[in-house]
Amino acid sequence: MSNHNLSRDEAATRSALITTHSYDVTLDVRDAADPDVAGYPSSSTIAFSAEPGSATFLDFIGGDVHSVVLNGAPLDPATVVDRNRILLAGLAAENTVTVQATALYSRSGEGMHRFVDPADGQCYLYTQYEPADSRRVFANFEQPDLKAEFTFHVIAPSGWEVASNGAETARTQVPDDAAATRWDFATTQRMSTYITSILAGPYFKATDHWGTTFDDGTHLDVPLALYCRASLAEAFDARELFKLTKNGLEFFNELFDYPYPWGKYDQAFVPEYNLGAMENPGLVTFTEKYVFASRATDAQYQARANTLMHEMAHMWFGDLVTMTWWDDLWLKESFADFMGTLGVDRATDWDSAWVTFAGKRKAWAYVQDQLPTTHPIVADIPDLEAAKQNFDGITYAKGASVLKQLVAYVGFDAFIAGSRQYFRQHAYGNTSLQDLLHALGDASGRDLGHWARQWLQTAGIPTLAAAIVDDGGTMGTVTISQDAVDPLSGKQELRPHRLRLGLYEPDASGNLIRVDSVELDITGPSTVVEELSGRPRPALLLLNDEDLTYAKVRLDAVSEETVRSSLDRIQDPMARALCWTALWDSARDGVTPAARYVAAVERFAPAETGIGALQTILANAAMAIERYVPAPGRDGVRKDFLAVAAAQLRSAVPGSDQQLAWARVLAEVSRHGDSQLPLLRGILAGGDVVDGLVVDAELRWSFWQALAAHGLASLAELDAELARDKTASGREGHALAASARPDPAVKAAAWDASVNASGLSNELLSATITGFGLAPAAMLDRYVEPYFDSLERVWAERSIEIAGRIVRGLFPGAQDPGPGQEPGTHPVVARTDRWLQEHEHAPRALRRIIIEQRSHLLRALTAQAAG
Repeated sequence: MSNHNLSRDEAATRSALITTHSYDVTLDVRDAADPDVAGYPSSSTIAFSAEPGSATFLDFIGGDVHSVVLNGAPLDPATVVDRNRILLAGLAAENTVTVQATALYSRSGEGMHRFVDPADGQCYLYTQYEPADSRRVFANFEQPDLKAEFTFHVIAPSGWEVASNGAETARTQVPDDAAATRWDFATTQRMSTYITSILAGPYFKATDHWGTTFDDGTHLDVPLALYCRASLAEAFDARELFKLTKNGLEFFNELFDYPYPWGKYDQAFVPEYNLGAMENPGLVTFTEKYVFASRATDAQYQARANTLMHEMAHMWFGDLVTMTWWDDLWLKESFADFMGTLGVDRATDWDSAWVTFAGKRKAWAYVQDQLPTTHPIVADIPDLEAAKQNFDGITYAKGASVLKQLVAYVGFDAFIAGSRQYFRQHAYGNTSLQDLLHALGDASGRDLGHWARQWLQTAGIPTLAAAIVDDGGTMGTVTISQDAVDPLSGKQELRPHRLRLGLYEPDASGNLIRVDSVELDITGPSTVVEELSGRPRPALLLLNDEDLTYAKVRLDAVSEETVRSSLDRIQDPMARALCWTALWDSARDGVTPAARYVAAVERFAPAETGIGALQTILANAAMAIERYVPAPGRDGVRKDFLAVAAAQLRSAVPGSDQQLAWARVLAEVSRHGDSQLPLLRGILAGGDVVDGLVVDAELRWSFWQALAAHGLASLAELDAELARDKTASGREGHALAASARPDPAVKAAAWDASVNASGLSNELLSATITGFGLAPAAMLDRYVEPYFDSLERVWAERSIEIAGRIVRGLFPGAQDPGPGQEPGTHPVVARTDRWLQEHEHAPRALRRIIIEQRSHLLRALTAQAAG
């Protein structure tokens, strides 16, 4: 049985015994390009203090441990290595331990990931550790509060680029090996193990620098570098990325009043990345999906800028000051999510950052917060598996939303002053909730303990609604009600809200504009808005105007009628986004039929000028059709929507982002419906030309995937397309399309490759699983029992990243209830319930995924039952 799942109690015991000082780590990856070489030499020397006579352990997940030397005395690996731990006993007050081992290359995106570029055969390496995968690369004390200084050395092929957190200090040829070079890197400031980083390979590199002079005359100069695979260099817009980087450094250095603390600032865009990005000090890593080899919309560029600003904010929130344990993960992720949006809003040319946040990021939080596994922002994280799963919509987007509410509550200046104090008091240290509350409380003059308990230590979404007494065209009593039940306790948790009510009326042109607003505090189950009594009833009364608080909004009857008839007439982008969100929440919650949401999209989306908003509502429409519209009417709703999408593809401004968005959703929905497949086939063949539409590799693959899902693309055709696009993204597109073909033998092969074999990398696994699921339900029914039978085996045999992809992706998707069938009695729901009952002691993280997938299915069935 594995002992890799470090518990909070074990971590606390270890940190009470020891204090880490420094690491000296050498990694030898000179043979990485040889696919027959599974691992690489890893040497780790650690200096640390300890309680004399005490015992503790190091963490290491890899191949063989060859030697362990503690304070000059060799230890027998056969005796001290206990699976994924190295036991150290009889410690002195000051200790040095050196571990020589073989670490293993990864294809899961965890530890040292090895990727071979199909475009040119070149080998690329990078590391990814959060929350606890540096132990897959070198032996260490893997927990965030045992910070230390790190000195890295890497031996690699001489022609490669190699980077780490610190600046390169020396580069020397390896004796007796002219093909290998040793890179030495500067010792870092104190940091946690999970944010150390290594990059190695024939990467394309661009350089620049940024500097500033402070009021005291001191100067800060920050060398900048950008990396991507050589085959992507032509598409790499380094100039724009450097511009964003400089704008961000200028903004955050001034905002935080604490000079950037990590020396250089490198940013690497790497393949098969499990995350959007990771905040490694001095060497931030990003998914290379942000290198746009195919056409990208302005919203995609803005999303990349948001991620760039998010990771930069982490240099202070998370890296300079780090949470003590993962319970306080929000201390870095919520702040970075908020600051990322603030950075785009304040330091770039985009003016829609908060609109995008309201329409997309908060929607993620709303979904997560309605699952039975929701949790407070300050969560209970008993172990590392739980930490891995709490990188979710609560920790990121809900936390950021609540911080936005906090800014409205205490004022922006006090919020920033408290943050500055927090950095100064805790630089290079570790903190918990109370440390931040003290700093913000001192700056604002408010006791934030009660606020924190209500917002940070409870779960669930408040729902706000307005009840208006009509008094002959004027408003009598206007009451704002708040329904806020914590799903974990079952108790009402009525939170304080600082919000605005927007009053919207048509102008002379018929456009809906804000004619007035009222700012107020909501503190209980109901609040009477005395300022509105006796005023004319507006066409639209918008609760939470400007999106200051975190809550679902139910429109009153008059306002809903206005929105459903005139949504495109609302001039303010934020107000329009909030109305779209209200309609979407109503459909997801089964309050109104999902087909009504799709109808609103068909009617109003063609006029939507905000490309980010358009992409969001089109994605919602696609989900509504396939998951929330009842089965008897689904084909008709889908066919109507596809007709609108095809018409908009031709009528949108040629070459516009809007045209591209309609093309993408046309392909996505066509995976399930065949009414527009001749159009897709005609575009691929070049016989049907849509003015302005660039049918690049990404779009071609999406069309092929739709055709393949209906059995209208042969493997020979897909292979021919792959021959045209010998790239990583092309390989993923091919894997999805090939496994999408509705052939029982194809599905069996895809299942076997995903569940029983281990040859697929993380991204190819996900593509194969997605394609597998594109099939008539009857073809996949035979996999329901094998799915549940395989769960514990998959969880035990695979890494948590790969196991999570399999368990989520292959959860049985049958969702159409039979005539008169209650959602709770659906056979997949019932089978899931039986598994949960019979596997009460299965790993918590595995049970959480199953519980969440059951909840998603039950919500879909409930929405369908609503009509």
